[in-house]
Amino acid sequence: MEENLVIVESPAKADTIKKFLGEGYTVKSSYGHIRDLSKSRLSIDIEHGFKPEYEIPSDKKALVADLKEAAKKASVIWLASDEDREGEAISWHLYETLGLTEKNTKRIVFHEITREAILNAIKNPRSIDMDLVDAQQARRILDRLVGFELSPILWKKIQPKLSAGRVQSVALRLVVDREKEIIGFTKEKYYRAEAVFHPSGLPENVLVKATLDKRFKTAEEARAFLEKCAVSSFSISSIEKKEGRRTPPAPFTTSSLQQEASRMLHLSVSQTMNIAQGLYEAGFITYMRTDSTNLSSFAINTARDYITANFGEEYSNPRQYKTKSKGAQEAHEAIRPTYISNSSIPGTPQEKKLYDLIWKRTMASQMSDARILRTDIRIGGTGIDEEFSTQASEILFDGFLKLYIYSPEDEQDSENVILPELKTGESMDGRGISAVCRFTAPPARYSEATLVRKLEELGIGRPSTYAPTISTLTKGRGYIVKGDKEGEKIKVTDYVLKDGKITSADRTETVGAEKGKLLPQEIGMIVTDFLVDKFKTILDYGFTANVEKDFDQVAAGEMKWENLITAFYTPFHEKVEETLNNKEYSHVSKELGVDPSDGQPLVAKYGQYGPYIQKGEGANRQFASLAPGQLIESITLEEALKLFSLPRVVGQYNGVDIIATKGRFGPYLKYGDRNVSLPRGTDPVRVDLAKCIEIIGQADNKPEKQIISDFSGSGIQVIAGNYGPYIKFSGSNYRIPKGTDAETLTEEDCRKIIEGSEPTSRRRRRKQ
Repeated sequence: MEENLVIVESPAKADTIKKFLGEGYTVKSSYGHIRDLSKSRLSIDIEHGFKPEYEIPSDKKALVADLKEAAKKASVIWLASDEDREGEAISWHLYETLGLTEKNTKRIVFHEITREAILNAIKNPRSIDMDLVDAQQARRILDRLVGFELSPILWKKIQPKLSAGRVQSVALRLVVDREKEIIGFTKEKYYRAEAVFHPSGLPENVLVKATLDKRFKTAEEARAFLEKCAVSSFSISSIEKKEGRRTPPAPFTTSSLQQEASRMLHLSVSQTMNIAQGLYEAGFITYMRTDSTNLSSFAINTARDYITANFGEEYSNPRQYKTKSKGAQEAHEAIRPTYISNSSIPGTPQEKKLYDLIWKRTMASQMSDARILRTDIRIGGTGIDEEFSTQASEILFDGFLKLYIYSPEDEQDSENVILPELKTGESMDGRGISAVCRFTAPPARYSEATLVRKLEELGIGRPSTYAPTISTLTKGRGYIVKGDKEGEKIKVTDYVLKDGKITSADRTETVGAEKGKLLPQEIGMIVTDFLVDKFKTILDYGFTANVEKDFDQVAAGEMKWENLITAFYTPFHEKVEETLNNKEYSHVSKELGVDPSDGQPLVAKYGQYGPYIQKGEGANRQFASLAPGQLIESITLEEALKLFSLPRVVGQYNGVDIIATKGRFGPYLKYGDRNVSLPRGTDPVRVDLAKCIEIIGQADNKPEKQIISDFSGSGIQVIAGNYGPYIKFSGSNYRIPKGTDAETLTEEDCRKIIEGSEPTSRRRRRKQ
């Protein structure tokens, strides 16, 4: 048989496909794109219809030469990159770069890497879909124009090394806008009444918890209510039972997989996509970039047979889900196991967990609804207008819940509450009623998963863009960090009615604490405000979503990509020129007030090294950097004054003061005649005594630098350092030439090295 060359985009995919093809087939990988726009220049000929100027990166030239040689020897070249727009573009670039011809080139696509899918694709080849290629090119060119023209504006008007992007900047705006909502939110105190009742006639250990259907604004109102309860008799005023159904969720799309993997497995968006990519390339799951919730008839029938055999016929309910996402185009099927009968796979723990999640979600989508009896009980008291209520749910038939517990973040479940059999009018003895002090909560910050959900909801970006977009914002530019918010601790007083008496209890309520959320940094706030002010259209959520629809039209052959780019670029470029030519610069400054101790004004600003506070004016002014997590928009005068409280005495350890302060190289502790650096992220203003003692103890346990040679009287030492031996003399360090045995150096040898070389630079060492 004459040689067939199959080209895919990843080595792992190539290894899997090799197993299904017999002799006469060579499978090679292109390792993604083999050519792209230049990294250092625009690479778009604007004056000649926005023609892209592609080049082969230096690290791909040897690979391209190898593929060209293999293509010359093959009778047929099969281009087998992924079936989405990016994959179509990879095939087209291969076709163009390798000098292939229509006569001996075939394009094949498959949604899963199985023997049947591969052989079926070979039986049904097609030509390269240039509409899909054009849609990918349109996105690439538009994103390059936005990035290359907006980024220099940020360098000039704000700070060097910043970047902007069509989807990236809009995603950042979502996070920034949410932070501003939180900053502008005014919390309000309220009291919520919670009660524990004992139904008369039942054993003493049977208790029912209930909550009042009204909130009280003041402590006086809450106490007055408890005083009424003290002389009231309680009984069940109504019991309402209602049977409901819970329908299983649809099979996974890319975004729903990212969200559920975050909630259930605590994986980041990029981790989920990397693991899913590996599962797909190993042949375990179908293609992982998809907007579709459809399942093939083969998958539905296989799931039905498995469910019937393992759970019973009553658990099977085959169904097809309609795709809700507008413009869904990435693939033809949802993410599912390639072989549904395989409930587990070999692999790493994370691969096994993600596969298990995908398998259970797929199977659950084909199972029966769960039937649930919901019970709502209301408890009233004499002389009281308000009522207490409690809810519970009883599962009558578990259906899909037998396999997959699905509970979205915004859905409140009460399945875990078990209530005794009760009757209307039954007496309820109050065993304790509390008026608990709470505060209204601001909107929640975005997590990676909820940001993906919002982007999808607004129609911004596509499944393949979510992970790299979030990665760029968090790791690439530092506009956002993923972290925790401690929240504000407020002393409050609760009131408790028990045995006819009202008592008070003081405690600390934490308001606004969050974990694992996306927190905008000051530079992200500044960049967003500037872009929204100068390029409102580009940062508009609706505009960005409409561009995605235009890409869909190009992919469908209903719009020319050149027309899309032209309509966008002309007004955009005019605005770029206008912004570059004006003399406005982004100077962020916020007056905070004056220090009551000396009358000096405090101003929050943003400078070359980040956000800081300036106290006073002229030659005597002082500066202090904002602590991690502090923003110019939200910092208060009180918080700013604390930044100038250094050095501060934290406390004593073994009778010696521990002083937290800041120096040239960052925050540190002064303990007697010792200086101990504070670990990165430790705030010298807030660090407590226990932490300081721990840090000093860790420093005590660090091994001292080993002295190889000490030439007494000369001040010369040969020391074994962390990065190799060196010479120390008169406060400076000198490198020992390569190949020199440090242990045999004499004092004279050391002097020659010192005289013939420059001391190492402390600045350079820190940079390294």
